[in-house]
Amino acid sequence: MFDYHPVVQKIKALLDEHHVQYKSFEHQEVRTSEEAAAVRPEYTLSQGAKALIVRVKVKNTPKDQQKQFVQIVVPGDARFQPAKARKALNVKDIRFATPEEVAEITDGVLPGGVPPFGNLFGLPVYVEQTVLENEELIFNAGDRRVSIAVRSDDYARVVQPTAVDVV
Repeated sequence: MFDYHPVVQKIKALLDEHHVQYKSFEHQEVRTSEEAAAVRPEYTLSQGAKALIVRVKVKNTPKDQQKQFVQIVVPGDARFQPAKARKALNVKDIRFATPEEVAEITDGVLPGGVPPFGNLFGLPVYVEQTVLENEELIFNAGDRRVSIAVRSDDYARVVQPTAVDVV
């Protein structure tokens, strides 16, 4: 048995608390959506929920409150489009969080392992609306060696993300 990042157990506990059925998979370490899809052949790349942490500058707020981190979840086969995200989130600037910022926000989760549960880290969660069109989602669960699959409607019920058009 491997020693996985504690976030894996936090996600499982959250899903159990909300009576969500899920499937958990252990696999070789993966960094990209394409690598993850290769070790999860029963799921499509578009069912993969790619969780991004970005820093935004919020319009019309005091200068010391403008910079905020949020999570954006996109399908594994899609490219994040910053211009669309700026418009959808009504922010004046957006950039990816650095690996150091990701580690600080997530208690050490590595990029590529970040789960689409920004709520566990105090982040607002925005999900590309097409992600929720899948019957099931699969995602890295806080560790690059663990994936969890859930029904999309259960994910939406537990995380309560804001649906947006960002791809």
